[in-house]
Amino acid sequence: MGRPTTKTDLLNAAAAGYEKLNALIAERTEEELSTPFDFSKDEKKKEAHWRRDKNLRDVLVHLYEWHRLLLDWVEANQNGEERPFLPEPYNWRTYGDMNVEFWQKHQQTSLEAAKEMLEKSHRDVMALAESFSNEELFSKGVFKWVGGNALGSYFVSVTSSHYEWAMKKLKAHIKYCKGR
Repeated sequence: MGRPTTKTDLLNAAAAGYEKLNALIAERTEEELSTPFDFSKDEKKKEAHWRRDKNLRDVLVHLYEWHRLLLDWVEANQNGEERPFLPEPYNWRTYGDMNVEFWQKHQQTSLEAAKEMLEKSHRDVMALAESFSNEELFSKGVFKWVGGNALGSYFVSVTSSHYEWAMKKLKAHIKYCKGR
């Protein structure tokens, strides 16, 4: 399935991606869950996130924080507080630093708490997506504060696309664990 372009596709892809992610996690052995992530030997994994995230908790809180970005951004703008998607001082060139800040913020968060936080934020994002019409989500120019994109593209990015990213990382970790 390609990138969602309708409300129905968005909701279905987000729900399916979330279910697949949870199923992948539920199938993990205790060893896989407790072994720190180590992608240092894979030269293809050069992006900063491969070094940043050290365990499942780090991945889950990353997803949670991006859900919160969307939820807070939409709420603020709907309440008349004009705010960009990425909080100051970050922009699309420096958001990697923001991700590191999220990582640092949650180093004392337990895996169980991360799972609960993500479950709630996923439900909240889904409910928010439900509250918009197909046109509001996928027509450009509906909301001035969204800029040149469609609002739905932000929902896709923080749900199904991000869930795919998380599963790719977990699958790479599982492969590493099996190859040790």
